Amino acid sequence: MAIITAAPLSMSDTQRTELTKMASSSVLPYRQVIQAKALLWAGDGVANEEIARRCEVDSDTVRRWRKRFTENGTDGVGVIAKGRGRKPSLPPGTVAEVLRLTFHERPEDGSTHWSTRTLAARMGIGKDTVAKIWADHNLKPWKVDTFKISNDPQFEEKLLDVVGLYLNPPARAVVFSYDEKTQCQALDRTQPSLPMTPGRAGTMTHDYKRHGTIDLFAAMNIATGEVVTDLHKGHAGADVLRFFKQIDKTVPRGLGVHVVLDNLSAHSTPAIMKWLGHRDRRRWHLHFTPTSSSWLNIVERWFKELTDKRLRRGVFTSVADLTTAITTWAEHWNKDPKPFIWKATAEQIITKVQRGRDTLNQIKTQTDH
Repeated sequence: MAIITAAPLSMSDTQRTELTKMASSSVLPYRQVIQAKALLWAGDGVANEEIARRCEVDSDTVRRWRKRFTENGTDGVGVIAKGRGRKPSLPPGTVAEVLRLTFHERPEDGSTHWSTRTLAARMGIGKDTVAKIWADHNLKPWKVDTFKISNDPQFEEKLLDVVGLYLNPPARAVVFSYDEKTQCQALDRTQPSLPMTPGRAGTMTHDYKRHGTIDLFAAMNIATGEVVTDLHKGHAGADVLRFFKQIDKTVPRGLGVHVVLDNLSAHSTPAIMKWLGHRDRRRWHLHFTPTSSSWLNIVERWFKELTDKRLRRGVFTSVADLTTAITTWAEHWNKDPKPFIWKATAEQIITKVQRGRDTLNQIKTQTDH
């Protein structure tokens, strides 16, 4: 079939290049892509009626596209003219009221948060409208994150010490991040798990049998990512001292030993203090994290890796089975260790914490009144 031709639409080489990019885009709005294609055809001399047929619009629409391009160039491609387009279907103030209810009120039945359906029923609008408003304002009322702001009177001092150690470790020293993962449970499922198949995830029973627990001691070398581990039936001061001695053996003489740890009383028993006070342990330095600040201890991130990749979905018929699994996984980690890099500065953390404290104080003041 012969293509109907007309006078080509005038455009520069730069404009043609820009239109070509728009027409081949997979991320731009459809109206912008189709208008760019139409204008390129117009630049090739294709008649308005033929362009309209290809774009499945009427010829008057094509004429408007050509006129807007002549007046505004590529800046006008895909732009909805003022007064045109879909008109708002919500009464004025609806969005503001949805946001107000989401932030400041709760459902009458005492629920802790709104769902799209309960808020839609309250407002007399559709649930999809509520979902769209929440999405537009990045609100997720169904989610809740946990937090705890430290009340340690020495919070800033300890924070500066630990973060400074991470960001600027001392020369000729090894820095360890140490903690215990207590009460690791040897859990056996009540029925065998079903394997993964195409279209269906693997399964495991929700209930389980307990076969005892074990405490995992771990100290990560923050420079190399290597982890020193040991497992004990408890985590009393004697167990901690035994592990400190294990750490000490891994560090060559002549290098300092800096250990980041929490404020558990077992970490500073008289026996440990006596051991650290010996002249042979002058290279040892303990750096305590603030209370309620386990997030400041890098080894916690390694515990998460262990839990996600080995423990949570594991099946263990005995404590010995669990111990072997943890030991094997840690050995494989140390064959190709990956350190976790700390990036946040103490100033950034203090600013964020202070913002949280101010908000809590404001809420407390409002509650008291």
